[in-house]
Amino acid sequence: MAYTTDAATGTARGMPVVRPQAAISWAAVFAGTVIACALSITLLTGGVGLGFIVMSPHEGEGASAGAVGIAAIVWMFVVHIVAYGVAGYVTGRLRPMWAPRYSDEVYFRDTAHGLAVWALSALISVAVFGSAFSAAMGMVARGGAAAVEATAMPVAMAGASAAGSGQGEGSGSQQPGADYIVDRMFRGEQPDPAADPQAARAELARMVAVAGVRGDIAEEDRDYMARVVAAQGGMPETQARERVDAALDQAEQMRQQTIDQAKEAADAARKAAAGLALWAFAAMLVGAFVAAWMAMVGGRAARDPD
Repeated sequence: MAYTTDAATGTARGMPVVRPQAAISWAAVFAGTVIACALSITLLTGGVGLGFIVMSPHEGEGASAGAVGIAAIVWMFVVHIVAYGVAGYVTGRLRPMWAPRYSDEVYFRDTAHGLAVWALSALISVAVFGSAFSAAMGMVARGGAAAVEATAMPVAMAGASAAGSGQGEGSGSQQPGADYIVDRMFRGEQPDPAADPQAARAELARMVAVAGVRGDIAEEDRDYMARVVAAQGGMPETQARERVDAALDQAEQMRQQTIDQAKEAADAARKAAAGLALWAFAAMLVGAFVAAWMAMVGGRAARDPD
C-alpha cells in the first residue's frame, strides 16, 4: 500500500493513528484490588470459623494452642496466595494492550499492575484494620508491665479482705494503705494482750498488704508485729520475732515467685507477638510476588488467547 506525505505536517497519509496510552490502567488495578479485598475477607472469615471449630475449652479436647497457631500462620499464607493470585491474574487480563512499540515493556508493566493491586489493597487494609492491629500490639506490649504491676494485688486484696472482716459490717474498708496510716497514728509502744484478737489480726493484715504493694516492710513495723504476736500468743518476744520473720520471708518468696511467673508470661506474649508480626511480614511479601507473577500470567493470556 502506497502512502503520500502531507507537506504541511510531514506525516504519511493513510497510516493508522496510534494514540498514546497511559502506562498503567487504574480501572484494572481497582478491579483487582476489590477482588483481593473481597477474597481476603471471605477466606479470613472461613479461617476464623474453622479455628472455632477445632478449639475447645475442655481439657484434652480440640487442637492445642501450638497447633492452632501453626494453622493460623499457614492459613494466612493461603489467604495471601489465593487472594492476590486471583486478583493479579484478573488485573493482567483486564489491562489494555499497548502499541507494538512498547513490546519490550510489556512484562514489566504487567508485574507493575500486580504490585499496584497488592500495594493499594495493603493501604486499604491498613486504613480499615490498622487501628485494631495497633491496639492489639499495644495491648501485648502493655500486658507485661500490667502483669508485673498486678503481682502484688493478691497480697493486697487478702490484706484488705482481712481488714474488712475485722472492722465489721458497717466499715467495709477496702483501702489498706489509708487504714495503715491511721493505724500508725494510734499505734502504742506495747500492744494490749487483752485487745480484740480480730482487730489485731486486721491491723497486721493491713501491714502485710502495704508491705506486699511496697515490696518491703519497715523495721519498726516488723518489730511492732513481733510485739503484737507475742502479746496475743502469750510467747516471748524473741520467739514471736522469729515467727514473724519466717512468715514475712515466706510471703516475700511467694511474691517474688508471682513476679517471676508474670515476667515469664509477659515474655512469652512478647515472643508470640513478634513471631506473628514476622510471619505476617513474610506472608505479605509472598502476596506481592504472587500478585506480580499472576498479573504477568494474565497479561500473557490476554495477548495469546489461543
